[in-house]
Amino acid sequence: PYYIDLNQDLYVQAYLHSSDRELNVFVDTCVASPDPLDFNSLAYYIIKNGCVRDNSYATYNSPYSYLARFKFNAFEFMSRHTLVYLRCELAVCRLGDFSSRCYQGCLSRSKRDTSS
Repeated sequence: PYYIDLNQDLYVQAYLHSSDRELNVFVDTCVASPDPLDFNSLAYYIIKNGCVRDNSYATYNSPYSYLARFKFNAFEFMSRHTLVYLRCELAVCRLGDFSSRCYQGCLSRSKRDTSS
């Protein structure tokens, strides 16, 4: 666990341990929950499908493509839950593969047609 005061910035770094330096790391989704086993019932998306949902979220440039750095402001769920758990999904892609998920950025899903 990492303890931080309410409204303090939390800095996160994801590091890909690989000898292949031609890989890129992309933060796709980060969701917070007061329950470490349930990220659906009471969840708060900081970033979803590459789209920023929390206005305190900011990315930081990294000198290496295999590092992803970001921050967001610590919060609590409705003043009832003092512990917040974070689950992030990252994409790992070949550096320079512009058709990969890492280079697509925010994906706002379009609604599907329900006709036959």
